[in-house]
Order: sequence, then structure tokens, then C-alpha cells
Amino acid sequence: MNKIKKNDVVHVLSGRDKGKAGKVFRVMPSKGRALVEGINYVKKHVRKAKADQQGGIVQMESAISLSNIALFCKECNKPAHVGFNVLADGTRSRFCKRCKEAI
Repeated sequence: MNKIKKNDVVHVLSGRDKGKAGKVFRVMPSKGRALVEGINYVKKHVRKAKADQQGGIVQMESAISLSNIALFCKECNKPAHVGFNVLADGTRSRFCKRCKEAI
């Protein structure tokens, strides 16, 4: 089970966007990266492929390393270290190690 999943709110720990928060809209566990809304913008040069498409310079989000982001705990309003609990029915749940609340 990954510590960070789609639709989680994360906090950037290092890099150009340090201190910003955003919502995860894609996780790539095999590459160890995630796409976060509004974080790690890059400019990409796009060629005009069809008659109705427009070419030029497009600003888009790029993947950020999972080691540079932390899950944001809503209870303590800080980035959280994540732990796992095994519930009675055998499923695993995530919790904040600081405030012990389920995420």
C-alpha cells in the first residue's frame, strides 16, 4: 500500500515549489513520482499536429518525486508522517503519526 494516493492533498517538502500544497491527480509508483495539481510547472514546446490544433509553448505540470512530497494532515494542519494500521476485518488504513488520526 502506498502512502500517497490519487486525490490526496500533499505538501511539497523541497524544490522550486517548497511550501506549496496541491491535490494529487496521478501516482506512478513504478517510477516513484506523482503529478500534483499546480506544482512543478514546466514549459513544453508543442508542434501543430492537426489543422484545428494550435502549436506553441504550453505550460503544464510535470511529475514530482514522491520523496519530495508529504501527505497533508487536516487535523494538525501540517505535513504528516504516515503509518499503517491493520483493522479487525484485515484491511489496512493510513494514520498521521503526530496526531494518531486516520487519514
